[in-house]
Amino acid sequence: MIVSSSARVAAGVSALVLLCLLLPLLVLSSAASVAAGPRPPARGAVTAPRPAEPMPPRPTARVDPAVLNRPGTHVRLPPGAAAPPRLSALSWLVADARTGDVLAARDAHRRLPPASTIKALFALTVLPRLAQDARHTVREEELEGIGAGSSLVGVKEEVTYRVADLWRGVFLHSGNDAVRVLAGLNGGWEKTARQMEAVARSLGARDTKVVSPDGYDAPGQVSSAYDLAVFGREGLRNPDFARYCALRYADFPAGRGTYGIRNTNRLVTGEDGVRRYPGILGVKNGYTSQAGHTLIAAARRGGRTLVVTVLNPQSGGFRAVYEEARELLDWGFGAGAKVQPVGSLLPTPPKRADVRVAGASASASAPSGATASAVTARRAPDGASASASGTAPTGAAGPVAEAGAGRGTVVAGAGAVGQGGPSAALPVLLVGTACLAAATLWFTRRRGARLP
Repeated sequence: MIVSSSARVAAGVSALVLLCLLLPLLVLSSAASVAAGPRPPARGAVTAPRPAEPMPPRPTARVDPAVLNRPGTHVRLPPGAAAPPRLSALSWLVADARTGDVLAARDAHRRLPPASTIKALFALTVLPRLAQDARHTVREEELEGIGAGSSLVGVKEEVTYRVADLWRGVFLHSGNDAVRVLAGLNGGWEKTARQMEAVARSLGARDTKVVSPDGYDAPGQVSSAYDLAVFGREGLRNPDFARYCALRYADFPAGRGTYGIRNTNRLVTGEDGVRRYPGILGVKNGYTSQAGHTLIAAARRGGRTLVVTVLNPQSGGFRAVYEEARELLDWGFGAGAKVQPVGSLLPTPPKRADVRVAGASASASAPSGATASAVTARRAPDGASASASGTAPTGAAGPVAEAGAGRGTVVAGAGAVGQGGPSAALPVLLVGTACLAAATLWFTRRRGARLP
């Protein structure tokens, strides 16, 4: 077979043209595959996290935060479950400390005087600011301004105390004199009050107004069962707080010697006719003539930790606040394990701002359940020391929403793309072009073979 020079030139030109067409297509295909990354998992599929990416916690049931703003008792009982106890307290709440789920509550946001339970917020605010082993010699002026009839642990001027001694005086004996000295070390009475309010707001506790950091009755000083439960739950996440509030007895310096002090929370000590509660973790009790008896209590049983608040029981004397807290804890560990939450102690996240990922395009017509092309920014709650937080530490990868969830989505990784990855038409186009090239070459050779 003799092929003419013109036929050979035509075949060469055709091959060159086809190569020029194929090369850009191959480059585009490779670039699309790299940009798209791996194909997203099928809808509903469960995938293991990538290395160094923590498994996100399972979200708790969604609840309407407005429910707890309504007056009355709120609980979501399954069929056959026992209702929470009927209590005389003006306000109360029981919550799961790990998840923050509120299991039941009565007038949770009713603003009432908190008495010394506000010292839980004082400790949350000041504990991280002062070294526990630091020593301080008390001056006479530091003890000025203590309210008449205040509970005192016996702080004396010209005596040197460790900061840890003063904290034991606060937690065990509810000493307003110890609070005065610690507030002075923190920068002063008014500054500490403003700091306490700022900490309360950061935790989502918006019912609390601090006038007197020691809890002494003052015009305008209020908190709520909800806010106090937030403080108790957050306190358990601080190792120093948790250690101090669980102490039953301690020695307090008295110049050349010491004397014993005991915790005034009877659920911790089991004294004065009140039985110690099994698994009690403590927290803080209080009393003033305006506030009545108040209590934040926490206990652990069977792998669950509950926090309860009881404000101002209307009958039963000083023991009532402890016995009503006991009833709430018993119910929470029993029937309360089966209820659906009516609220949450976790702060309500701010409005989410959508941030476009570079290189990804958002489409209003994206199919339902498709991976979003935007990342939702969400502030993680502070303080992830927590035994009971259920939230990821600041800086950790946020939870990836399940397919179709659409709310609170945080897309982890370098970028987000539309569903389906690279177009399926591209490989078909490449194969078709290759076939066309082969057919053209074959036709050219045949035509050349027939030439004389």
